[in-house]
Amino acid sequence: MESKVKLAGHAIHPMLIVFPLGLLATAVILDLVNLAVGNPVLSEVSYWDILAGIVGGLLAAVFGFLDWLNIPAGTRAKTIGLQHGLGNVVIVVLFLVAWFLRGGNANHAATTVPLVLQVLAVLLALVTGWLGGELVERLRVGVDDNAHLDAPSSLGGQASAPSVARPPRSGA
Repeated sequence: MESKVKLAGHAIHPMLIVFPLGLLATAVILDLVNLAVGNPVLSEVSYWDILAGIVGGLLAAVFGFLDWLNIPAGTRAKTIGLQHGLGNVVIVVLFLVAWFLRGGNANHAATTVPLVLQVLAVLLALVTGWLGGELVERLRVGVDDNAHLDAPSSLGGQASAPSVARPPRSGA
């Protein structure tokens, strides 16, 4: 089932998710390193990484929601897509609460509660990421209907027939 929301031939949602995931995970790592070395600059960078991750996560969610709307009702993919999306909303909310709690601290340092919320959110992101992988890799949600190992570029080009079997290439 192909994604309906594309840019240059590729689904937008998977292009966007790398940014919030990277920013939010990096925020947690910076806070943990700050606990070990006591560098308040790390807390400040983490704080702003969280804000950027929240904004990026919400943007990615818009395109994920648009893709989810196109999944046929009553399918396993629709259910998993719902779990994936709701789980990601919980992740954004956990980071948002952590961000607000840090707002009044010196250098926006992560105290115990915000740090626990952030770690829980990252652990949940592992689960929702797996669910996203299940959607794409197992249920083929968002995969181009004409995808195959010799498919032409999504930017254009002549369509080629899918290979049924191809002999292994000889060594060079």
